Amino acid sequence: MRHLLSGTGLQVFSTCPPSYVASPRDYLRQALDVAAWSEAAGCEGMLIYTDNGLVDPWTVAHAIVAGTQRLTPLVAVQPVYMHPYTVAKIVTSIGFLYGRRMYLNMVTGGFKNDFTALNDATPHDERYARVIEYTAVIQDLLRGETVSRMGRHYGVVNLKLAPPLAPDLYPGFMISGSSGPGLAAARELGALAVQYPKPADQQEPPPEGVTALGIRVGIVTRETSAEAWAVARARFPEDRKGQITHQLAMKVSDSVWHQQLSDLGKTPPEVENPYWMVPFENYKTFCPYLVGSYDRIADELARYVGLGYRTVILDVPASPVELEHIGHAFFRATERVPA
Repeated sequence: MRHLLSGTGLQVFSTCPPSYVASPRDYLRQALDVAAWSEAAGCEGMLIYTDNGLVDPWTVAHAIVAGTQRLTPLVAVQPVYMHPYTVAKIVTSIGFLYGRRMYLNMVTGGFKNDFTALNDATPHDERYARVIEYTAVIQDLLRGETVSRMGRHYGVVNLKLAPPLAPDLYPGFMISGSSGPGLAAARELGALAVQYPKPADQQEPPPEGVTALGIRVGIVTRETSAEAWAVARARFPEDRKGQITHQLAMKVSDSVWHQQLSDLGKTPPEVENPYWMVPFENYKTFCPYLVGSYDRIADELARYVGLGYRTVILDVPASPVELEHIGHAFFRATERVPA
């Protein structure tokens, strides 16, 4: 079953475990284990989170590149943390040293307390204007241009990147597409718009002008729905402490997607609905889950793919066997969608 996900025609990413799940002694091993499982399963890459409470994602990305053969880090990039030149410099340096391509997930939202601690009071929608300027500088530098820009947030004069990045290593760019400003930024930057999806039968077609689309979702699937739900409920039991933590996080988060998911969770799932919000509501993860048999999950995935969502960022995989099960559902999903 190795590389099953790479044979689906879809672009699939896993997610690196966050650093708070393990001790300093164990965390790097866990991250490298998940990277190895993801590479063996045929994932394109692996998302690496960023916020004030996590280890530096670039340091983790360097370890992943050094410890794998082809897996591509998808690094969350928050403009408030570093200058765009620094981002471009790291990307070209990894390309120079390892011949490895990167993906960049451009982040605008986060926890209010993190922004307060960094003395950043930029309003929500203005952060999208900032990330457009920020990303444009990175893109121009990585294309080998000499960059002169004077914007509201960033200014550079005759800035050049060395060593230059090989054209075939130019990174992929992603950005949240859960809000109007996010979709507008995706259009302007040519970035892939990533959304936390609604149930497949409620998901709207993409807006005009946005052609590169992805979803962020966890999956638990087995041959039968009964088995899948048993695994899911054992892995994510309801937890009162987690529910309180989720409620507190809602109060200090200004992310549109966070509010949208919380609103979806207020609607009880139907008996046959595979869309499951319990892991999110109990602060075990930050995305909805799809739970069910291979065929049921394949049907749901096929609906998303039919709407144009051809990139999927999975939650942190529980094991290599779990990725094999997910691969079965993906393979069946692509059989249901016309080429």
